[in-house]
Amino acid sequence: MTPRIRGNDYTVLDPPALGSSWTPRLRVSLVVPAHANQSKLDLTLAGLAVQTYPADLIEVIVVDNGSEPPLRLPDIRPENTRLLVCPTPGRAAARNMGLAAAIGDVIHWMDSDIVPEREEVEAHMRWHHLAPYLSVTSYLRFTTAPLPDAKEVAEAEDLAKFFEPTEPHAWIEDMVDRTDGLTRTHRAFSIHIGGATSVGARLFERAGPMDPDMVLGQDTEMGYRLAQAGAVFIPDPEARAYHLGPSMRMRDAESISRVSHPLVADRVPVYRWLRKHPTRQWKVPLLEVVVDAAGASCDDVMATVDAVLAGTLTDLSVLVTGPWDEVRPEQRAPLTDPHLDLVLLRAHYGHEGRVRLVSGLSDSVAPFRLRLPPGWAPGEDTLSQILGLAQEQDLGLVSILLAEDPEGITGARLESTQAFARAALLVSPHEADGEGETMAHGDGGDGGDVDAFVDEVFGTFWADGETYGFTSGSEAGPFPSVRAAYRARVQAQAEVERLTKEVERIRGQVAKWREEAGRWRRTAVGYRREVGALRRQVSTLRRTQSRRGLRSLRRIKVLARGLTRTFNGRKS
Repeated sequence: MTPRIRGNDYTVLDPPALGSSWTPRLRVSLVVPAHANQSKLDLTLAGLAVQTYPADLIEVIVVDNGSEPPLRLPDIRPENTRLLVCPTPGRAAARNMGLAAAIGDVIHWMDSDIVPEREEVEAHMRWHHLAPYLSVTSYLRFTTAPLPDAKEVAEAEDLAKFFEPTEPHAWIEDMVDRTDGLTRTHRAFSIHIGGATSVGARLFERAGPMDPDMVLGQDTEMGYRLAQAGAVFIPDPEARAYHLGPSMRMRDAESISRVSHPLVADRVPVYRWLRKHPTRQWKVPLLEVVVDAAGASCDDVMATVDAVLAGTLTDLSVLVTGPWDEVRPEQRAPLTDPHLDLVLLRAHYGHEGRVRLVSGLSDSVAPFRLRLPPGWAPGEDTLSQILGLAQEQDLGLVSILLAEDPEGITGARLESTQAFARAALLVSPHEADGEGETMAHGDGGDGGDVDAFVDEVFGTFWADGETYGFTSGSEAGPFPSVRAAYRARVQAQAEVERLTKEVERIRGQVAKWREEAGRWRRTAVGYRREVGALRRQVSTLRRTQSRRGLRSLRRIKVLARGLTRTFNGRKS
């Protein structure tokens, strides 16, 4: 039974210890794109030649990406090693050629300047024997030490003596540490790197090859698509390898970011900080809204689509499904055309950039897909709120109750792409080839058992549509004009700035009051000290005066007794 991993919590898996007696059965294809640097490639292949994973289960595909002079295969290499030549420049093209030629159950990317430790492949493959939807990443160490020769690498039990001291892959290790080993993050796919990462071949069948238009950032974009295909990402500190020299980002981080950020922003919606513009459109939207126009009236569909487009969430696209191939614009009697509503919808949205008229649905690379019945309109902030609910609670499905009557319920569904892709990977083989696959991608039915899989691996939630601002199309109010909406935003911003200034003013006043109170406290303390001193002086004076008074009284008594004796003597 395939393990059901919730989110990215791969800790439910228990891989065997390295070097223990377990029986490998999966074949791995190591794809090594290379350009020049024959000496480094020789070390990479020398490291692969002495792996502890069975040699008959390893194939290595070296792809020469336009080297001059051409690369060659050295004497020290794995038994099953091939050399391909890719005439198209670019790392993505080279990797895609190797991917197309690979026959392994697992694809293991490895750059031609990486030297793996003997257990590196075994460390990866022990995980892939536990589940078919994993992506495992090695811990790389970056070295600038003088290079040994290939024979020394092949004979060494521990490569550290050649390559230490080294630097860690700092940003990956920091991310792993901050997220409990990637078990608490929405962006675990970020650690997918081409230097030393392995992925189940079935995942690549779902996610597709690398994007050749990506000049930089290919690994991140590929990792994102793997996540949408249902992947779980595992960093393995026991899968160790050495990177010969610093990475491109280490050498020139600012230039790398300048080139890669626009490309990544267009294709990876969950990197919200890269999408700074509030209203522009992107190649891959954050949300796809699906409205089925088949059998629906034009007015109902328009009420729903127009409300979606008028909302505060603009990073979206709308797919209006229907039998568009049956629409014939050349009808002689348009008013009696059985597809008149579709004709009107095509006229209404034919030139709206955020709306596409499609006959069916394909797998989505958008992280979320909302299925909304025609005739129901979300409020201005509804989609943002529902999306926020799903993201905050890591939900795979949010079902929204819109109406209920004796015939059943009417509802909408917000589906997480990666959750339903993971569920599709977990259904039994006969389901994956038929109905289960259809339901997993939402092309028919109400989800059936697939919803149960989604609940198990991500979680589901029922929400009340009225609470979140959904109304029937007839009850929806007029949409604010662009100018009115702009004025409202400006006014709201002005109010925020006014309140911010007022808060700062009050804070300043409070600070003054606190300072004044401090002065009064200090004055009161001084007064108390002075009063205490005066009290001590008075007490001392009283004691002094009391002693003087006693002495005077004694003298008076003595004098009185003497006078008495004198008086009595004279009298006698």
